[in-house]
Formats: sequence, C-alpha cells, structure tokens
Amino acid sequence: MKKIIAFAGSNSKQSINKQLVEYTCSLIEEVSTEVLDLNDYEMPLYGIDRENEEGIPEAAKDLLNKISTSDGIILSLAEHNGAYTTAFKNAFDWMSRIEQKTFFNKPMLLMAASPGGRGGASVLAIAEQRFPFHNAKIVETFSLPFFKDNFSEGALVNKALNDDLKKAIAALEKEL
Repeated sequence: MKKIIAFAGSNSKQSINKQLVEYTCSLIEEVSTEVLDLNDYEMPLYGIDRENEEGIPEAAKDLLNKISTSDGIILSLAEHNGAYTTAFKNAFDWMSRIEQKTFFNKPMLLMAASPGGRGGASVLAIAEQRFPFHNAKIVETFSLPFFKDNFSEGALVNKALNDDLKKAIAALEKEL
C-alpha cells in the first residue's frame, strides 16, 4: 500500500495547519497516511559552526528518512511574518545539509491555513518558488482562509473549500 506522510510546518500545539493536515488525511481512503508532529523532531538552531562541532542531529536524519521512504507528502505551512515558521525553516535547513534534494521528487500537496483572508498566500508563494529547487513535485496547492469561520469540530464546514480540498487530494493520489 502506498504511504503519505503529512505534517504541519509549525510547532504550535494548537496549530491550525496541523488540524488541516489531520482532516485532510481523514479524507484519504486508499492510501496509508502518517501524521507527523514537528515537536517530535526538535533540533538546535542551525549554524555551520554547530554542524561542524556537533554534526547533524538525529532528528533531522529521522525526518528526512520519513520523507525519503514515503510515496507522497502533505505539508501545510503556517505563516509567520509572511514566511515559514522558524521551526519548519530550521528543520528544512538541517535536512538540506544531508540531502539538497530534500523532497526526493515525491508528489506533494502543499497547503496553508490562516486566521486571515489571504490563507497563507505569502508562505505558499515562497514555498512554490523555493521547493522545486529541493526536488519537490508540487502536484496541487490548497489555501484555507478565515480558519475559524471555515473549520469547525475537526472538519471543513465550507462546502466549496471542502470540494476544492477533495480535488487537490485526488490530484495527489493520482500522482502516487
């Protein structure tokens, strides 16, 4: 059976992006999914001196292994000041020191959820531009604006957005 790993680019325990990832995985039936938590892959702040003195953290190796052994990726990026969260960027930096082509050409559904009306548009744009240099095969994107209005009790309540998400999932599954 094919396997998708899914995670939010956030270390918040109340992450709306993790909630979106969990809901997205609940809609997938014919593929195995594993939801990861960045808090389980905590790493020191990346720096070349630290890398030279201490080496690469096991958590970076473990997270990269999860990506490399999967058949697809669902990633929902939180947006802090228009860009990735520090937690995600740090993990990404460490993993790229092991393997520059961090995403191994795995089909990816790239998402973002936001409390505001832009739905993480800035971080999605950055990722869409940057990730292909790291061998990401972005199949589809999905943006969830106004999280509190459109998501309730663990599910998308906006029918149009839910239909868009299901189409994005179908595109990902087709590429597996």
